[in-house]
Amino acid sequence: MNNNPISIFGEVLFDHFPDGSCVLGGAPFNVAWHLQAFGQQPCFISRVGLDAMGDAVQTAMQDWQMDLSGLQRDKQHPTGTVQVSIEQGEPSYVIVPEQAYDFIAANELMLKNPDGLLYHGSLALRHEVSKQTLAALKQQHHGKLFMDVNLREPWWHKTDILALVDDADWVKLNHHELQALQPESTDLEAAMHRFLTAHKLEGLIVTRGERGALAINAQGQLAVVTPTQIVAIVDTVGAGDAFAAVLMLGINLSWPLQLTLERAQAFASALVGRRGATVQDIEFYQPFVQSWMLP
Repeated sequence: MNNNPISIFGEVLFDHFPDGSCVLGGAPFNVAWHLQAFGQQPCFISRVGLDAMGDAVQTAMQDWQMDLSGLQRDKQHPTGTVQVSIEQGEPSYVIVPEQAYDFIAANELMLKNPDGLLYHGSLALRHEVSKQTLAALKQQHHGKLFMDVNLREPWWHKTDILALVDDADWVKLNHHELQALQPESTDLEAAMHRFLTAHKLEGLIVTRGERGALAINAQGQLAVVTPTQIVAIVDTVGAGDAFAAVLMLGINLSWPLQLTLERAQAFASALVGRRGATVQDIEFYQPFVQSWMLP
């Protein structure tokens, strides 16, 4: 069993809602939060401002006993924020530019676990500073690279995303994102095989919301999962991040592909029954820790 420490690179931010409330999140942060609850002690690499929200991020990580060594503080740029508005009953997002996570500094960190699994998304790479820092980390990195594609308008360009995919070993994205990156695709499974082959991936996972997910690997294995657990949906915020966290766990612990997918779906299905992208009650995680026999 392989259990190398995991490194997570990317944004941490607060979603600000019209009623004045704000919720801590950001896809990489959510993944790191879940992995900490699963006993993996990931190193979360990001940057927050020297402001009250940055203090709140640091306090939340300390309370969750997360590793703070990769969290940078920025004197010039604020902690990341997303302005959420409700238009005709549907949420709309404005991802504020020039935030602290856009300026993760290469000279302020060293990759602690060069042989472990390294995760990154795509939003935090919209600015050249963080983009170059990830490139520097990749130079130090000798383990597997997992990319969680999160296309957020207007902060992505197809050429840049595909170049990042070429560097990855494992890629997760949803079926809309696959269509955006490979628009000639019609049959999903055939499109996945073409994408995996074109980018020489070890594995590719495509999520389909309430329809579940598919995964394929370079050995030709296909895994399919659909939600079986009946849960009253509170909200679906962070469901994809919950799914990604268990994918990372399964890759790191060398679980079979089908089993990894089933466990990822089970955890994501449970999360949508709770409010928000993370859960601050450790008891929520215990049934999974026990069932999966995690240390």
